[in-house]
Amino acid sequence: MFPPFDPERDERKPRQLVFARGQVPVRVLIPNIFTLLGLCAGLTAIRMAIEHRWDMAVAALVFAAFLDGIDGRIARLLKASSRFGAELDSLADFVNFGVAPAIIMFNWALEDLRSMGWIAVLVFAVCAALRLARFNVALERSDLPAWKSSYFVGVPAPAGAIILLLPIYAQDLGLHVPSLTPLVLFYTLAIALLMVSRVPTFSGKLIGQRIAREHVPPVFVLAALFVGVLLTYPSLTLAAGSIAYLAMIPVSAYRYFRQERAAELKAKAQNGKAAEDEVDSEAPSSRREPGSGASMQP
Repeated sequence: MFPPFDPERDERKPRQLVFARGQVPVRVLIPNIFTLLGLCAGLTAIRMAIEHRWDMAVAALVFAAFLDGIDGRIARLLKASSRFGAELDSLADFVNFGVAPAIIMFNWALEDLRSMGWIAVLVFAVCAALRLARFNVALERSDLPAWKSSYFVGVPAPAGAIILLLPIYAQDLGLHVPSLTPLVLFYTLAIALLMVSRVPTFSGKLIGQRIAREHVPPVFVLAALFVGVLLTYPSLTLAAGSIAYLAMIPVSAYRYFRQERAAELKAKAQNGKAAEDEVDSEAPSSRREPGSGASMQP
């Protein structure tokens, strides 16, 4: 039930038995437990939205995003990645970051627009499903350059769900957003299109894998400070984080295309050098031909 998942593994090779006597190590179950907890949090967010308890709905969705961010890392640390876990994580992400935020936004503001509001959240949910499907297909590709691992193609589903709720954070801070319902509709469609777009965004996967020993205490202090600020001023923290993320999208796109141009120039230079080396290797033979012909003359 839990075969190991390796995208680079050749599918033509026969699969080997991983667990003897049908026993599954507990370490393989731990990441899936975190994924299921995140799914429960997403479903709870839906219930809170139906009951119009917006603070609890947002809190449950943020908790689901937190669990989604750590279940994959836990699986890699425990060496417990599996095909079952990958599929379960994708299904949970669609519920947590496709269905739950759509229902929250519809019940919060877009319900007043009736069919138009429902179409907007349908588009968001469909774009989230397409985004996750494209991400799963990209996992099977192993021919990408290493520098591209620092970027996502489009806005990831968890980030899209968090920034979609920015109008709710704004209302909690005192901004009267319900009177701007048409703007909320267009904002929902814009976030949906960003998820399925080809705009490169920072992934953060390569950040924090290894840090210097002297930086460990400051990291702990910053983590505790962030959690304290998030629990004390949740709306302000989430609003500031959402605005900062949206502002970083043009920056990430600029850096991506600059690195892409640099990689292309480097590849052209290497190809040109290889062509020159090939010409130089053929040159001695061409120079010997006239000499050999001259020696045959009387």
